[in-house]
Amino acid sequence: QSVPQQKLLTWLSVLECVEVFAEMGTARVWGEMGRWTIIVIIQLAKALLRLLLLLWYKAGIQTSPPIVPLNREQQQPLHPQDMEDNSSGKDQTYVGKRSSRVVRSLQSTPSLQSRHWGSPQQREESQSRRAEEMNQPPTPLGLQETVAESIYITRPLLHLLSLGLWGQRSWKPWLLSAVLDISSLSLLSDLKDLNRRERAELRRRTILLLYYLLRSPFYDRYSEGRILFLLRLLADYVPGVGYVTRPLMDYLPAWQKIYFYNWG
Repeated sequence: QSVPQQKLLTWLSVLECVEVFAEMGTARVWGEMGRWTIIVIIQLAKALLRLLLLLWYKAGIQTSPPIVPLNREQQQPLHPQDMEDNSSGKDQTYVGKRSSRVVRSLQSTPSLQSRHWGSPQQREESQSRRAEEMNQPPTPLGLQETVAESIYITRPLLHLLSLGLWGQRSWKPWLLSAVLDISSLSLLSDLKDLNRRERAELRRRTILLLYYLLRSPFYDRYSEGRILFLLRLLADYVPGVGYVTRPLMDYLPAWQKIYFYNWG
């Protein structure tokens, strides 16, 4: 990835990290009008950054989060003692004569800070496989797939526009958003030979379709009573589950009202 592309991904990651805080803080300070203003600004900025990555830098299917979090366990450097042992040429493993099992030799046992469970070969294979997955180039998109990804990127803006035209109680914004999400996934379903991150992203988008059960007006008219009834039933009749479901019942209405939690 080029430096400008990496900067765009960084800014996109920052926006996704602060969007909920910005919405809640603006609503507290400037009220409902300020809340919707910051929502439009953030969604517009995210769409512009994603379209730039898609059309200019050919970034392919964009994942969420844009930058993969660093796995510090995988990136953990060797302890100086371990480096000395490696440089001294000590055998790291011992192969059993009868069982053929590979075990770590006592002389090459690493320090406690860098110790891990498993043979050195397993760790090296895992690290090399993860490095290959991280360095895999994005799958080239044809015209159909580019249109599908563009639909997914612009869906939040079209949803906000439809909210402004028809209001939050109308079914039209909910239906428009659902049609756009399903259309994007349908057009992308023909893609083959996706890398691991891209397949995971498409699975994530498919699972997120369940959010339409929690989005207004469907939630207000159909889902709310049934979900709360199910949670209350579990809390009353399944021992121990109430410690999870009762706080969830209290939290769900507040979560549902925050735009970036259920529509972002």
